Amino acid sequence: MKNNSYSLGDHLRFIIPSLVGILLFMTPVPTKEGTTIPIAVLADWVQAKLANQLSVIMMLIIIVTAVLTVLAKVVGRDRLEKTPFFQQLFHVSLFWTITRVVAAVFAVMVVFKLGPEAIYSGDTGGTLIGDGGLLHVLFAVFLFAGLFLPLLMNFGLLEFFGTLMTKIMRPLFKLPGRGSIDSLASWIGDGTIGVLLTSRQYEGGYYTKREAIVIGTTFSVVSITFTLVVISEVGLAHMFVPFYLTVLLAGFVAALIMPRIPPLSRKADTYAIENAEGIDETVPENENVFTFGYKKALARAKNERSVYQFLKEGSQNVLDMWMGVAPVVMAFGLIALILAEYTQLFTWLGVPFVPLLELMQVPYAAEASETMLVGFADMFLPAIIGGGIEAEITRFIIAALSITQLIYMSEVGGLLLGSKVPVSFLDLVVIFILRTLITLPIIVLCAHIIF
Repeated sequence: MKNNSYSLGDHLRFIIPSLVGILLFMTPVPTKEGTTIPIAVLADWVQAKLANQLSVIMMLIIIVTAVLTVLAKVVGRDRLEKTPFFQQLFHVSLFWTITRVVAAVFAVMVVFKLGPEAIYSGDTGGTLIGDGGLLHVLFAVFLFAGLFLPLLMNFGLLEFFGTLMTKIMRPLFKLPGRGSIDSLASWIGDGTIGVLLTSRQYEGGYYTKREAIVIGTTFSVVSITFTLVVISEVGLAHMFVPFYLTVLLAGFVAALIMPRIPPLSRKADTYAIENAEGIDETVPENENVFTFGYKKALARAKNERSVYQFLKEGSQNVLDMWMGVAPVVMAFGLIALILAEYTQLFTWLGVPFVPLLELMQVPYAAEASETMLVGFADMFLPAIIGGGIEAEITRFIIAALSITQLIYMSEVGGLLLGSKVPVSFLDLVVIFILRTLITLPIIVLCAHIIF
């Protein structure tokens, strides 16, 4: 297709929304708390404005979701055929119906402090739906990320970057070039945004099952801001640069290995949509990679002419994430946090790591072992539990490992289960353990060099 088949309007239709998307999702801005992105700034503003109401708002969203899901189950799938969006949102399997009902019960118990304290204490239910809790963050992030996500997805930016990055992403990670956008949005912004973007791409037939799961579990990385919070929690904020370089190295090695071994390597290269052909990012021999990517972007942007459609898709994103994800985070996140706080489960699970840590000459191996798997419940728990260990090198290792493990049920794990990405709970457990075993030796080696 020749350049002269495009008008000035077509060029602007690609350039302007894409620049706004890059500005909102990928442009680092300094704040008092550290570097973040404009979407996160907007989310923080909404959180501050609605601070006293968000617990009740999220409880109501989870209750309404549970009620509508049960009603959809009662009336049957066929009655919702005229509204396919609500059909797929509310007519879910029996397992997810029960999950949503349990989440609604949990939310009411936490907000009104009913039942055992283990459910509503600040370390469990309060972490999720209390003041400043995770669900407060998700409400605000999903509101803006969902509304503006079409700027990244629908106006050619993915086509452009996909063509430019495919020669890096395919050989290294066995992924489409556009996967680079997902990871960049996560890295600078938040892992939740990466999961949301990946889920949308999978539903649209742009990623296969394998690609979606690999990106969701390998590239929905922790934001720079949260990394700084974790290293500060263990009293090593002054070592942020070597710490972050260690995390990047370990994460890069895990990203090389994980797609090549089970369970990720065994996932089917099939699409969510029948007859979907995915994306062809190969560049014809007679084409320049930049100009070819630009032409593909223009062709995609040319199809987007309706402001109504943009707003409709953005609103559906928001509802889908609020109602599809929040109940899963509430149910699974709370159960995981209760197990971590009130049982010895994760301490017992950490016992096999004691000889491994001793072999690697990690000081306070027994204390450190207790933090090895507790991060599956929540990424912040290892830093809290290991923050009192005297040896700086051990605290450094615990903090770095908690970030490279990536899968934690109170956020990314719960989000993946609640999204359309076809990953099971067992998959997440296995991936978490593999990431632990792959990244631990690299982190320990770096720590011994640094200290």
